[in-house]
Amino acid sequence: MGDLSSFLAARQQLIELRSDYQAAYEQFRWPVMEEFNWALDYFDSRSDSIGERVALRLVEEDGSSYAITYAEMTARSNQVANFLRELGVRRGDRVLVVLGNQVALWETFLAAMKVGAVIIPATTLLAPVDLKDRLSRGQVRCIVAASSQAAKFEAIPGGMADDVIRVAVSPPGDPTPARWRSYDESTGLDSTFSPDGPTKATDPLLLYFTSGTTALPKLVEHNHASYPVGHFTTMYWIGLQPGDTHLNLSSPGWAKHAWSNIFAPFNAEATSLVFNYERFSAPALLEVLADYAVTTFCAPPTVWRMIIQSDLSQVKVSLREALSAGEPLNPEVIEQVKRHWGLTIRDGYGQTETTLQVANSPGQVVKPGSMGRPMPGYRIELIDPQTDEASTEGEICIALDRPPLGLMDGYLDDPALTEHVMRDGYYHTGDVAQKDEEGYLTYVGRADDVFKASDYRISPFELESILVEHEAVAEAAVVPSPDPVRLSVPKAYIALAAGWEPGEETAHAIFKHVASTVAPYKRIRRMEFYELPKTISGKIRRVELRTRENTVHPQETPLGKVGNEWWETDFPDLRDS
Repeated sequence: MGDLSSFLAARQQLIELRSDYQAAYEQFRWPVMEEFNWALDYFDSRSDSIGERVALRLVEEDGSSYAITYAEMTARSNQVANFLRELGVRRGDRVLVVLGNQVALWETFLAAMKVGAVIIPATTLLAPVDLKDRLSRGQVRCIVAASSQAAKFEAIPGGMADDVIRVAVSPPGDPTPARWRSYDESTGLDSTFSPDGPTKATDPLLLYFTSGTTALPKLVEHNHASYPVGHFTTMYWIGLQPGDTHLNLSSPGWAKHAWSNIFAPFNAEATSLVFNYERFSAPALLEVLADYAVTTFCAPPTVWRMIIQSDLSQVKVSLREALSAGEPLNPEVIEQVKRHWGLTIRDGYGQTETTLQVANSPGQVVKPGSMGRPMPGYRIELIDPQTDEASTEGEICIALDRPPLGLMDGYLDDPALTEHVMRDGYYHTGDVAQKDEEGYLTYVGRADDVFKASDYRISPFELESILVEHEAVAEAAVVPSPDPVRLSVPKAYIALAAGWEPGEETAHAIFKHVASTVAPYKRIRRMEFYELPKTISGKIRRVELRTRENTVHPQETPLGKVGNEWWETDFPDLRDS
């Protein structure tokens, strides 16, 4: 049973101290893990006592739903594990999983873990050229994919090696693509599974390709402890309790999906509820929250902003916890949710390379704009890049004198990059924050994105958060625009909300909003209505916009407007020194 007893003791400690942050932070210690296979040692063993509890419930867009219990999930993942082994998948082999929100995704995760294979989650939005990169750099031995993805693999430039095992998950009645094995073949196999030996906690389990906002996606390696056990912090942040029903809106293939749809809820012996939709509808989501008595709910800020467009007073929910991640929410959203539901939306921060590092935990005072305090098991320092010393503002760094269990092993096949981010006794996140006298952290931005204008430090993240508060702004990205006098000035690239047209009137309204909100030295000086470049995961590629600015507004040439661009000086009522 590996190190199950220490796992359960640490888990129980955080569940009991869910509302006592100080005690949890001071008392919690990561369990010492030597041999541990989360799927076998924890998930299957707990199914003996909570087998009839629903582990996963999928709610479809048409209102239909499907539930699978812990006992059923154990049996089905055993069958899939036997199937993978029968096909030739062995311990250490890499399995690329390209599935949407379907039961097979959860079954395959558990099955691959039981076999000892290494899982490479991938979004169904990938193009053939992206899949080629995953197959090559990931050294993939087996693919488990939705049958609708098969054509993409056939279209991979240069083709795909013949010895790659291919398993297709097809809708009922649909044929299995040529040269693929049917996932349904697993249903006739033994529902018990015997591993070929013990799993070391340090054995590799997951390889995540990052979203690649600034360069080629990095390949992050996690082991059998770092994500399964490391997500105790995510469970603690959410405030999950045994028997809860947790709904998280994340897309399969990205780390947050595993955080809050697999490891955190299952660690708490809760139900993971997934709302599976093609086109998002806030009224439909609210109906799901009410009808299925969801107790804990996490959504990105964009979704929260859409939710408050409905009359929340008419929606009777059973929510105990409401959460958001990715960026601060504007006060109007927080106030409306609190007024109608009596809940304060709590923020959290982490990376693919880690589990949740910093958050507003249950029962604590939430400060507007702050992402909270370090989670139990994480010691966070803000390191000033000029002095390399701890400060009240600087890069968010994790102290490695007692490394948190939730930290990655490193970047696969890139020891130089791994050494760089793990230098000087810290893991360097690349993100900048400020700390107040009570230890609360406020996010400033990516270290690469923060810039100077007239010798003042500018946080693009802060300005973007202010811009999206204006009803005309759907999305925004702020970058430095070269200026012969100020060195650079803040420029906003704006994607407009529906019903707004690019032009003088809209530009003036947005400029005026920013000018009335921030200090003069932070003001947006230029604005361009522009289609924002994004990664496959939907993150804005600011590096592209910075490069464009240096091209269209080179430092050494006279300034001139480009495209659909407006300057603050175009509006006499906004001019200042």
